[in-house]
Amino acid sequence: MQNTALNILKTGGNVFITGSAGTGKTYLLNKFTFYLKSRKIIPTIVAPTGIAASHLQGQTIHSFFSLGIRNEIDDYFIESLLEKKYLQTRFSKLKVLIIDEISMVSPEIFSSMDKILRAFKQNDEPFGGVQTILSGDFFQLPPISRLSSDKRFAWQSTSWKELELKTCYLQEKFRQDDNVLIGILDEIRSGQVSSNSYDILNSRHHKDLGIDFTPTKLYTHNIDVDRINNDELKKINNTAHSFTYKSEGTAKNIEKIFKSSLVLEEMTLKKDAVVMFIKNNQELGFVNGTTGVVIDFDAQTKLPVVKTSYGSIIRLRLEDWSMENDSGNVVAKVSQIPLKLAWAITIHKSQGMTLDSAEIDLSKTFEVGQGYVALSRIKNIDGLRLMGLNDKALSVDPLILHIDDRIKAASLKASDEISAVPLENLEKIFECYIMSIGGVTDTDKIKKQEAVLNSEKKVITKNSTPTHIQTKELIETSSSILELATNRGMSKGTIMNHLRILKEEDENLNLDKFMPDENTLTLVKDALEKIVDRDNKDDFSEDGKPRLKPLFEALDAKIEYDDIRVVLLQHG
Repeated sequence: MQNTALNILKTGGNVFITGSAGTGKTYLLNKFTFYLKSRKIIPTIVAPTGIAASHLQGQTIHSFFSLGIRNEIDDYFIESLLEKKYLQTRFSKLKVLIIDEISMVSPEIFSSMDKILRAFKQNDEPFGGVQTILSGDFFQLPPISRLSSDKRFAWQSTSWKELELKTCYLQEKFRQDDNVLIGILDEIRSGQVSSNSYDILNSRHHKDLGIDFTPTKLYTHNIDVDRINNDELKKINNTAHSFTYKSEGTAKNIEKIFKSSLVLEEMTLKKDAVVMFIKNNQELGFVNGTTGVVIDFDAQTKLPVVKTSYGSIIRLRLEDWSMENDSGNVVAKVSQIPLKLAWAITIHKSQGMTLDSAEIDLSKTFEVGQGYVALSRIKNIDGLRLMGLNDKALSVDPLILHIDDRIKAASLKASDEISAVPLENLEKIFECYIMSIGGVTDTDKIKKQEAVLNSEKKVITKNSTPTHIQTKELIETSSSILELATNRGMSKGTIMNHLRILKEEDENLNLDKFMPDENTLTLVKDALEKIVDRDNKDDFSEDGKPRLKPLFEALDAKIEYDDIRVVLLQHG
């Protein structure tokens, strides 16, 4: 159960968290992360892919460990890393390491992390003595490994064995709310799918889902995904808007950025296009993997406006993908909109997502675990439209089948051991571990920190309130723009942009409380009338709104831009 697993994590030992899809592995890690942060310990969270890392607000393994495009490393490479001061600083702060989606981590990458930490920590214990937590389900997609097929999983590496992990096999399911689907998934995990389960899946073949939106399409191959996305875009009669990347740096380095990320050289969009974000931006309220629909293009910036699948409206700006040299300096940068078309996505990219409905094609399945991952994305069998199955679609790796009972037995042993420890003794163990890694144990300080963490709302989930709506909620209790910015912990410029979006969404929003004094207000209004009367097209943007600079000049540069902006929001 979740609480038993959480107690095992709190002891400070190395832990392997596993369980079938939807058993709350990410939820458990978020709870443990909150526990650590409330005691002033910041865990490091990494994952093999950007989308996987985004679920826990982490980063990719290759990025954090400065592996570049390498999977395997040698002593010479480690020596070169040790010379970098910024890496010395990074690893000196590392107290707790969480590796998510461990099933997708190859043995050689796993061993590389171990070697790097031993070197930087100058400690020959596994992973340099850092508490290491691994989370994932080996029934899901396996890693791409250069080693022979019998050595493809992280658990087959020497580094894994040396960690002496406590195993937590979570049992209670939270994602699926349908016993029929749960039964099918459990049969896939057992390696024995019944004829009844096949009959149920076949009954979903080309099934009309009776929904008023297009379900996400999951396919095994990129070529099918690209074809579907391009075909769907062509069907839309709205105006096409193309966005070409901007860059700085050498052609060679720029090419490396494109090869190591999802960013596109050119992106064509139309209103009503289904899209997915390919970068994290906590301020704007999206993460790598957030889906939505293009609802408009901003009149000023010309960039897309996206309504996400959880209801927030995001006005995009260009995002940067950069490449650093050995000194940590940026040597190349690509700027582009952080989107890709998403009527269809690969099953590989879907790992970790939760979907209300999906159209799934397993007719070209080529890898064990693909069918299991795809089917476990949905909450209910009624959300499935199945386009095809092949003989491999519901297969899982026989090696994983063989060790699953051993993993469950190890979990039962860990559960029995922690349950046998009296609660009073457990609390002392928890406290001693936090003290050993420099954390806070004072109860009052912990409660204060918990209150801060709760108020910051740093973790973005699909149910989180859009950032500009959070600003709106504080308008009533803020007497000025500056106070509103302070209350939100943001710059005045960001708050002004939020107010602009809010005003566009609700033209009746009253911002009178933020108006400047009567004299300033009158001066700005008079200047605005003069601008309108002289009817110079250079004084207005393409959408007919007055530009700031002509007003600023008409006021002899005596009125601040922020005062002009807020008057324009209410009266422009």
